[in-house]
Amino acid sequence: MLNFSKQKYLQVTGNATALRGQIEEIVDQVSQKGFKNIFLIGSGGAIATFYPFEFMINSTSTIPAYAEIAAEFVLQNHKQFTEDSLVILSSLSGTTQETVAAAKYCKERGATTIGLTGEANKPLADTVDFPIVNFAENDFAGDSNQLILYFLIFGLMHKHGDFPDYVTFASQLEELPEQLLAAKEHFEAQAENFAVTYKDEPYHMVVGAGNTWGRAYSYAMCVLEEMQWIKTKSIHAAEFFHGTLELVEEDTSMLLLKGEDEARPLMERVERFAERYTKKLTIIDTKDIELPGISEEFRQYLSPIVISTLLQRISVHLEDKRNHSLEIRRYYRTVAY
Repeated sequence: MLNFSKQKYLQVTGNATALRGQIEEIVDQVSQKGFKNIFLIGSGGAIATFYPFEFMINSTSTIPAYAEIAAEFVLQNHKQFTEDSLVILSSLSGTTQETVAAAKYCKERGATTIGLTGEANKPLADTVDFPIVNFAENDFAGDSNQLILYFLIFGLMHKHGDFPDYVTFASQLEELPEQLLAAKEHFEAQAENFAVTYKDEPYHMVVGAGNTWGRAYSYAMCVLEEMQWIKTKSIHAAEFFHGTLELVEEDTSMLLLKGEDEARPLMERVERFAERYTKKLTIIDTKDIELPGISEEFRQYLSPIVISTLLQRISVHLEDKRNHSLEIRRYYRTVAY
């Protein structure tokens, strides 16, 4: 695969699954203490990664869950947030200003805090009650964080009495990195074809729903816009027919991210429309990806990480075909704002 280290990928994701014991100890401690709701707080790609887990908690558990953008959260005076809240924050660098500020805000108000980060001895890890650290760079951070969150979120739901099959699910998660690697290899030709076809495309619509909405949001904003400087709109499939459809023409590029959860019919509705009105339609459907060893009933929960791992391959090929590094920035962490 182009610009890909199998060894590095399996090391990063393997280190994430190796944290299972530590994560389960944290789950035991916070569950014994008790909490009345869960807040998932981050910025940019981090909050986007939380959106699918908010959806999964709210559709699987009776625990109230709120995914909140860090900078807004500290200003909102959220009435559901109290000292009895459990807060999970995420920042790959551990230095994201808004997320660190949110962590301090939560700590000052007595809430229990867990922090996901790629760096120890950084502000986020030093602030939260329970840091969970796995070193990863941008290319594999998404898969690493999601693996950690599956153990953490589903473990919490299990302790709450809402997900009795956690032990089986967690055991299968430990084998997931190999399955994701195979999915990347299966998707490689399609990823390259997308990049060749759309390397000069000036505008994309990226559509998701349910637990793929966060991936649509982050891929549009954090990759196509931030890393490739391509004008892009992320659209929730449930809202597509309330405005955005009027912009679709036969040469409009649409990228649909189809998962296997309850919201799949929303994506199928957009798909039927897109097939009629644009000639530039790309569909990534997790149902097309084999995941040997993963029970059928668990596949719906894994759509976000499967979509994420496939989109990584499109990113690499876009970087190559457009001769535009994924690391270059004009403004982000470059100028004061």
